[in-house]
Amino acid sequence: MSWGPGLDAALGDELRALIANDGGGGAGSSAAAIDTVSEVGGGSISRTLLLGSGRQRWFVKLNDADLLPMFSAEADGLEALAGCPALRVPRVVGHGVGGRQAYLVLEYLHLQPLRDPLHAACAGRALARLHRICDTQYGWQRDNFIGRTPQHNSWQRSWPAFFADQRLLPQLSLAGRRGEHGKLIASGERLAAKLDLLFAGHQPPASLLHGDLWYGNAATDETGRPVLFDPAVHFGDRESDLAMAELFGGFSDAFHAAYREAWPLADGFVVRRTLYQLYHVLNHLNLFGGAYLRQAERMIATLLAEVGG
Repeated sequence: MSWGPGLDAALGDELRALIANDGGGGAGSSAAAIDTVSEVGGGSISRTLLLGSGRQRWFVKLNDADLLPMFSAEADGLEALAGCPALRVPRVVGHGVGGRQAYLVLEYLHLQPLRDPLHAACAGRALARLHRICDTQYGWQRDNFIGRTPQHNSWQRSWPAFFADQRLLPQLSLAGRRGEHGKLIASGERLAAKLDLLFAGHQPPASLLHGDLWYGNAATDETGRPVLFDPAVHFGDRESDLAMAELFGGFSDAFHAAYREAWPLADGFVVRRTLYQLYHVLNHLNLFGGAYLRQAERMIATLLAEVGG
């Protein structure tokens, strides 16, 4: 069948065969069994499609072939999150390159926003269970991405050193290469050198994190089970997931209350929250431009005041 102008070229033979085989027909299946293809809105980085064959559905992301590492990292993160039985995570069907397109094929889930207080509370408790999965060091088995930005994850035993070296300083360096004002860079580097002072008395366990937990990356399935997707996983301070969840809003009081009931937060979270949110504000500055500059500068000034400038 023809899938419309441009789609036949985008959906190469490798992708067609992968989907056909996932349909249960084995190697002899025909990719012509795909009978519906539609564009899915909402993706800001990749082209997203919904493919169907009878009652089966797949969610497909497409991008330039040289961005395959981004899809490979996403598949790795989803498989890690799937190790938490309290969560539902889209099953990874496969990823690769077909023609000039990189692709990621996922199980299609019928998702609903986390609006119901009972479902939101369930999601809060599930997140606490995810965070109970711990390692002895901070980092991850591979580098990945936060949005389109590379995210470094080399293993380290010190959380303040990890956050300075692999979160704060790379974002500042990227901002400098983009030509941002030297004041931001200088004050940010001064903050990075003093992070130990912000973590006095706080030694967080190395929890498995979603890593990019804004409200658009969480939902519920048709049974009310919480679903997480689009991760930037690593082992780190669980508070950084909660800080991101608060940065742009969207998660209800029921979500936050249920999390804190399952695993209360340590003293000093409000200050550390600003640091963790700064990472994402700097990333938004680097991705989307100067609208985030003043916010980043204010956050750095607040944090420097906490450590004596």
